[in-house]
Amino acid sequence: MLVFQQEFILNLISEHLVISTLMDDEANVTYVTLSGYVEVQKYRYLYFLIMFTVYILILCCNFTIVCLIWMHKNLHEPMYVFIAALLLNSVAFSTAMYPKLLIDLLSEEQIISYSACLFQFFLFYSLSGSEFLLLSAMAYDRYVSICKPLQYPTIMRKTTISIFLVLAWLLPACQIAVPVILSADMKLCYLTLKGMFCNNSIYNLNCFNSSARSIFGIIALLNTGLLPFLFILFTYIRILIISYQSNRNVRKKAAQTCLPHLLVLISFSCLCAYDVVIVRLESDFPRTARFIMTLQAVLYHPLFNPIIYGLKMKEINKHLKRLFCQAKVI
Repeated sequence: MLVFQQEFILNLISEHLVISTLMDDEANVTYVTLSGYVEVQKYRYLYFLIMFTVYILILCCNFTIVCLIWMHKNLHEPMYVFIAALLLNSVAFSTAMYPKLLIDLLSEEQIISYSACLFQFFLFYSLSGSEFLLLSAMAYDRYVSICKPLQYPTIMRKTTISIFLVLAWLLPACQIAVPVILSADMKLCYLTLKGMFCNNSIYNLNCFNSSARSIFGIIALLNTGLLPFLFILFTYIRILIISYQSNRNVRKKAAQTCLPHLLVLISFSCLCAYDVVIVRLESDFPRTARFIMTLQAVLYHPLFNPIIYGLKMKEINKHLKRLFCQAKVI
């Protein structure tokens, strides 16, 4: 009997220790409140319906063009391979944002753990950097095609394309990982983030700003944002100069293939510029305006890419028309 009582007491103590440990582990998790939503309690289901519908459209539109490029051999060219990579990047970017946004819209509190916030921050900026580098690869491809057509097959080989694609996703990920790792152990003095997801506003949560993190952040911004942007501008200026000096067919080809890339570049650059500036204007920027601009990044741009390339790229548009005509016949 005494042995039984001792075992019973030991079991109670062990269960109590397990429960205490779990509570301690849960207590160590730091949660950040996302305060960027406007009238979420009032328009919860309307927001959810819009966001869910747009997310499905993003997946359908992007994957439709990617599948067309994969299925048709006449689209197995470097330019279309880069377009497919850009659209897949948009899908990955949206998937990093939308599931959490949809969950928050149906939740009473819009919160996220600090570790998950850092991971979302990492995906947001690494995929954004990948978009700039992919646009740079597309600009270079157009430059070689229009300005050096005889050398195009030897320059834009499968090996070159593969290297460009690997670097486009690997370089931003490696560079953004450094400020994320540095932020992981920094002390937090604030637990409210003025946004709908974790962007560079997370720097305002820390008690002090790390000079090392700032330096790595500036390097990452230069390497994955500003320098690719300047390279793209320089490349297209060269294309415009050479095409202007050439015959009408060259000018027509340049306009048809370069205009969609330029539209996507301008759209994405404006959104990135807003994201960089918003931290400096944290207190002066109205909450509703911040909400609308944030929605532009997650709603408008991932849909803008497939629409532009589907409408403006002649070969892709041709296959889309055939696809929809077959669907109507069926």
